Amino acid sequence: MVVSLRLPSLTSLFFSSPSLRRSPTFSRRRFCIRPPPLISSFSVQSAASSPPETEDRVQNLKDRVREDRSVTPRSQDFNAWYLDVIASAELADYGPVRGTMVIRPYGYAIWEAIQDYLNVKFKETGHSNMYFPQFIPYSFIEKEASHVEGFSPELALVTIGGGKELEEKLVVRPTSETIVNHMFTQWIHSYRDLPLMVNQWANVTRWEMRTKPFVRTLEFLWQEGHTAHATLEEAEKEALQMIDVYTKFSYEQAAIPVIAGRKSKVETFAGAVRTYTIEAMMGDRKALQAGTSHNLGQNFSRAFGTLFTDENGQRHHVWQTSWAISTRFVGGIIMTHGDDAGLTLPPKIAPIQVVIVPIWKKEKEKSVVLNAASSVKEGLLSAGLKVKLDDSDQRTPGWKFNFWEMKGVPLRIEIGPRDVASGSVVVSRRDVPGKEGKVFGISMEPSILEAYVKERLEEIQSSLLGRAISFRDSNIVDVSSYDELKTAISLGKWARGPWSASDADELKVKEETGATIRCFPFEQPQGNKTCLMTGKPAEEVAIFAKSY
Repeated sequence: MVVSLRLPSLTSLFFSSPSLRRSPTFSRRRFCIRPPPLISSFSVQSAASSPPETEDRVQNLKDRVREDRSVTPRSQDFNAWYLDVIASAELADYGPVRGTMVIRPYGYAIWEAIQDYLNVKFKETGHSNMYFPQFIPYSFIEKEASHVEGFSPELALVTIGGGKELEEKLVVRPTSETIVNHMFTQWIHSYRDLPLMVNQWANVTRWEMRTKPFVRTLEFLWQEGHTAHATLEEAEKEALQMIDVYTKFSYEQAAIPVIAGRKSKVETFAGAVRTYTIEAMMGDRKALQAGTSHNLGQNFSRAFGTLFTDENGQRHHVWQTSWAISTRFVGGIIMTHGDDAGLTLPPKIAPIQVVIVPIWKKEKEKSVVLNAASSVKEGLLSAGLKVKLDDSDQRTPGWKFNFWEMKGVPLRIEIGPRDVASGSVVVSRRDVPGKEGKVFGISMEPSILEAYVKERLEEIQSSLLGRAISFRDSNIVDVSSYDELKTAISLGKWARGPWSASDADELKVKEETGATIRCFPFEQPQGNKTCLMTGKPAEEVAIFAKSY
């Protein structure tokens, strides 16, 4: 059976510009994962521990990858590669409305891993989960001037309900600051009601004109935290605390070395006083805003009249924050770690950490191999690992190898008849392709194998982070003039340099180079600085890059 996905439809869905649809680059072929030839696939199946046949096994796999490659090489066309991986790894499919996507179980499992970690952290920091309605009166959006100005082009409006025209049009939630304030006004009366700290896991709708699966879609999933405080200092501490939570998640779970910092005034969230961000470098060296935390000051509380009475009986507007991470982080994981073979997932967020592929040629070998594979699976499961035993007999082992590599499973365990006889297994690392990542003769004895697997998973997690750090650092250029900035951006690099110029100058950079200030990093170099644009003193360096 051939598994196929109509990639041309996926491409046309997520790139709505007519010029892009006509481009030969996006006239994608019909995508399929093809099983390797049945005749040759068993030539190396049952001798995992035999050195002479090891060379044949590795070479056969390499040949099959070359022969049946169904993913566009990253270096050839990064965008086509990205779409190929999403389709091939069964992460998402297109929805019936242009710009929407259906997140498939494997893709959603990655999002669940993100949720699982962050949910614990949110509760540890004193936040409670709740839910706000999806439909918001349009008058709410209008109450905060900069907010409605910032979101107006992306709003989806409901004007008819139940067959009748509505008295007031409704906004399909683009973000929830307005409706949150409406409710906070009813719940907050005294300083005793503060701080009020909640979070919701929800969907939002922003009518994007150009979309890209996971990274920018008409509808997406996210969490959005909202807090109210008695003082500016408390709100600022909260905003910084939550960007720190996101930063630690990025490094420790997703193995993505983000740069945390403050957004420029031009890039600040509509209605916020300050926006903090984590910026990640993707495999094509574009920046991805992976998470944000906003100090909203009193902008929304003044617009909605969200007041509290302090200890002295004085009335004050509350100070607020909001913060969010969305399913675009899944796209970030794909574009940071993936390679020409497909996904490469950090073990801590991988839905499957270990896949076991049993190998047999003769029917009499099947039960012996499967019993051993099942025993290995149960041992690893009892050790708290996420394990999949692929015991289906409709596919050849070579097909399974390619398939689970495409899905980015960190470790593969191969078990054949000779492995069973010797009481050992073969272990292959996803992050080290080919022979170099394959180790033979690992004991099946549960305590030995479990310790070995856990150690390898830790190594993979660390290796992916180290690799991403090296890639990021090698593609950031320190600049001291506008000409140097333009050169760096033209080469696809990130430019880092002193900045104290105006908003107009910042917009000029965007117009002339396509790059924006991604952030003023929290980690700043010491010493005197001179603005690269104006030649005047500067207190901070900024990072410029093209972005998604």
